[in-house]
Amino acid sequence: MKQPLRYPWPDLDVDDRSAAVIAVRVGADGTRAEVPDHRHRKGQLVVSLGGSVTCRVPTGLWMVPPHCGVWIPSGLAHSNRATATARLFFVYIEPDVVALPDRCCTMSLSPLLREVILDLSDTLQADALRQERLIGFLLGELPRMPVQRVHLPLSTEPRLTRIASALAQNPADRRTLAQWAEHVALSESSLARLVIKETGLTFGRWRQQMHLIVAIRELASGASVQNISADLGYESVTAFITMFKKALGKPPATYLKSVAPTT
Repeated sequence: MKQPLRYPWPDLDVDDRSAAVIAVRVGADGTRAEVPDHRHRKGQLVVSLGGSVTCRVPTGLWMVPPHCGVWIPSGLAHSNRATATARLFFVYIEPDVVALPDRCCTMSLSPLLREVILDLSDTLQADALRQERLIGFLLGELPRMPVQRVHLPLSTEPRLTRIASALAQNPADRRTLAQWAEHVALSESSLARLVIKETGLTFGRWRQQMHLIVAIRELASGASVQNISADLGYESVTAFITMFKKALGKPPATYLKSVAPTT
């Protein structure tokens, strides 16, 4: 059962505050939690220091592995879903105070930057000079953080929405492109062109991205590689590990440990 996230200051309206940066520690209370569609005047960095989070925007689904953050530009409608083990921080940044991407992206966060976010989340009403120094460091470092490839492009095209919903409900569904084309009353070639036009990926690559997002989410929740492989419909654990390593450069057993920069 999904529950709302718990905020330390329930009445806080971050968009009414003029501070360049506001960091808030958010609780999932040991259950899967979600924040429905909403938007902010400020940009938002959704940070996970444990467990995992997915952020959905109209054009895609973004994964937040542990020690990473998803950047959501100001004014963009989005929803967040967190696993029961998630340790979350929301960092709100005034528009135009720093050059950050105008599109969503998942960033690895250095250990020092993560500590600064922790510190800022505990100093909302603390020493102004200390807060100013922490904010200055964050704004200087954040644009330099590397980007992770854990994004699933989504489309509002009705036929692709049907396919995406079916795969989300059953990631192990191994229907071929031809079978999906028949399901949505298109020719195989027409569906192939439609997927590329709407997502920028081939159908096989698009489905693989969905598998990666599900796999990272489940790894962060403590699931075994064997169980994840079976849940995603792979014929063998080796086939799943090969796919994962080819896509992200590391096998699943080491990916979460190495996803964050070391400095």
